[in-house]
This record gives sequence, C-alpha cells and structure tokens, in this order.
Amino acid sequence: MLRFAILVLMVLPALARAQQVTSAFLDNGMQVVVIEDHRAPAIFHSVWYRTGAADEPPGASGAAHFLEHLMFKATDTLAAGELSARVAALGGSDNAATSSDYTFYYQRIAADRLPVVMRMEADRMRNLRLTPDVIDTERGVIIEERNQRVENDPDALAREQGMAAQYLNHPYGAPVIGWMHEIEALGAADVMDFYHLYYSPNNAILVVAGDVTPGEVMAFAREYFGPIPPAPDLPERIRPDEPPQRAARHLLYADARVAQPHLWRTYLAPERNAGDQRDAAALVYLAEILGGSPFTSVLARDLTYDSRIATDTSAGYQGTSLDVTTFRLAVTPAAGVTPEQAEAAMDASLARFLDEGVDPARFERLRTQLRASEIYARDNVAGLAQRYGAALTSGLSVEDVQDWPRILLEVSAADVMRVARAVLVPERSVTTWVTPGEEEN
Repeated sequence: MLRFAILVLMVLPALARAQQVTSAFLDNGMQVVVIEDHRAPAIFHSVWYRTGAADEPPGASGAAHFLEHLMFKATDTLAAGELSARVAALGGSDNAATSSDYTFYYQRIAADRLPVVMRMEADRMRNLRLTPDVIDTERGVIIEERNQRVENDPDALAREQGMAAQYLNHPYGAPVIGWMHEIEALGAADVMDFYHLYYSPNNAILVVAGDVTPGEVMAFAREYFGPIPPAPDLPERIRPDEPPQRAARHLLYADARVAQPHLWRTYLAPERNAGDQRDAAALVYLAEILGGSPFTSVLARDLTYDSRIATDTSAGYQGTSLDVTTFRLAVTPAAGVTPEQAEAAMDASLARFLDEGVDPARFERLRTQLRASEIYARDNVAGLAQRYGAALTSGLSVEDVQDWPRILLEVSAADVMRVARAVLVPERSVTTWVTPGEEEN
C-alpha cells in the first residue's frame, strides 16, 4: 500500500517537453521518486540518506564518509566488493558520495537490471556486517585519501581553514572527510552507531531515473525495501545555528608548495528553502554577473581587462543546502601584484557594482542563458536524479524542484541588487590569502 497518493508533476511546458516525475511513500516511510525518460533502455538508480558530515556527533568527524566506504563491504548475502563486481559484470557502473547534508549510492545500468541493483541496495541498508580487521584496513584507506586530497594539497588545506573560520558554531565548518586526528580515532562503535541510527527506510529516498514506469519501480520497492522496518528513534534534524557574525576575518595561509598566490572570500548566504527560493535564485544570477564569465563578468572586466590586476576571477553559489550556505569569490593576482592589492581592487569593483547596479542588457542575456541551461539539463537523467536527491535530502520538496526553473526566470534585476546588498557584507565574510612560504603544516 502507498501512504500517500502518487503525485504527477510537470516542469514548465514552455521550457521543454513535459517531464513526468512521480513521488510516493512506502508504508515504512521511504520516499520513492521516479523520473521517466524512455529514450534509452538505461536507468540511474540511487538511494539517498538524509545524513551527512554535519550530522556526526562531536569528536567523530569523518564518520559519515567512513561509513560510505564500508557500505561496499560484506553483508549477510554479499561478499566484500561483490555489489560493484556484479554491477560491472552486467555492464553498469556504481559509486557513492558523501556531503555535509546527505550520503548517496548509485548504479548506472540497463533498465532490465533494476530488480538486481535494488535488491542489493536494500540488502546493505540493514545487513552490513563488519569485522575489526575490515574497519582497521578501511580506516587506513581513508587516512591515505586525506593525505592525497588534503594534506598534500595546499589549496585544500587553506579552504579547510577558511571554512572553519566561516562557521563559528555550525558543523559545516568541519571537513566532510574529517579532521585527521579524529579519523585516526574512529572505531567500530562510531561507524555502526551512525549506521543503525540513520540508515533506515524512513530516512532514505529512492530516486530512479530513466526507462522505467512508476508502477514497476513501486512494485520492486515494495518487494525489496518494503519489509525493512523504520527506525523508531530517528532524531529530528536540528543543527546549531550560526550566531551573528560581527567581524570580517582574514586568514594568511603560507605554504612552500604554493606556485601561484591567490585569494578567495566567502560570505554567509541564504540557502534554498521549501516554498521560499527567490533569494537563492537571485544569488545564482549574482554569481554569474560577478564572476561567471572570464570575459564579460564584473570582476573579469574590472580586474582582468581594465586594470590587469588579476589573471583569473570567479564567483560561485550553491544553494542546495539544509542550512545557511556560502557565496564565494576568487581572484588570482597578476605577476607582481600582491594579495593586498588584489583584494583592494576586488573590493573597489564590488563597491562600484553595488553603486551602479546590474547592466540591463547583460541581465537579459543571462536570463536567456539560464533558461537554456535548464532545458539542456533535462537531457541528463543522472543529473536530474541527483538534482532531486540533493534537494529532497536538503529539506526541499518535489514541488520545489519543479518550481525552480520558473523562479529562476522570474528573478528581476532589483532582486539581484537586494540580495547583493544583504549578502556582500564584510562582517559576514572570511578572506583567505594563499601564498608561497616556509610555514610548518
């Protein structure tokens, strides 16, 4: 039985051909989302858990990512590595990813193999079996991963320091992979407690995109996931709030391995919220206007072409986040230009933009580009599945995802300037200079 009636929702017909998305719930609380695309006999099958690095208990950073690795080990019915081996033997591929807000597992495979991958995914939702040797070995793998991706990369180390400075109280300040000293201390209890608490059907979303029908997906979901009982003590997802930030913060990260000095700045910024996505949509425009193009954006024009202060500039914003997110700017100074001079030029450019406003012609071109981007995105079923999965695990609804293209098109230049003045506030920012040096790390 379905707990709620199936909802059939349509994307803006003006954007492209109708896209059918079906959402329903199993009796155990698991949400099932089906995105139909019958152009090729293939599917993207994914299970998303509403838990990530920001849900870890204090002192156990890296537990969510550690568990992601361990989910490829043995279960009651599968040997370690067997799931991936079977998928590969069937001509498919699989992987997983952990973020601050979610962890997800996926397979790309032929449509007629749907029951095979769904059965294996349901099996590891509740039947993971780990030994001390397996945990010790995989901990070593993750330590080496951190060494390669973070400890040996000065940019990654600097970003880590910047995010820790940006978030004064919220767990987004901790790295998803975990702090090294806490990874080294993670044990079986840390990982299995996390698994038993969060890996349950009432904390999961099944998203299947491709050559399937809602009826067949729901039938298999009831067969394989339906018998798994919900977690009775699933905690409410409440994280610490950020206090008012009253002081601009500046960091200097010096490392002999840095070849080219550069700087970046983050500001606290609002995330997309259920039923309230207009500010987030305006911030998408703001990022494109300030740094989206290496030729026509505000920072490129002012710092790269007019003054020759920088060789590269950029801006970015990702609003799919359960809690307050960041708006980012980056500048690579030209030869002979100090980070201090580059930062002063960036601030002058921002001040001029806040005074003069958005160029109307540039704004309308950008609206057309974003409209086209939304249309092209519909041709990537894996991308669509990930769009829905990330949104739903971050507090949004299917309706919010469907409304997003319309909300993007409704943004005005006045909306952009309103959010720019609200977000580009020095007291809510962290500026990091990354320079060559001999500092010990």
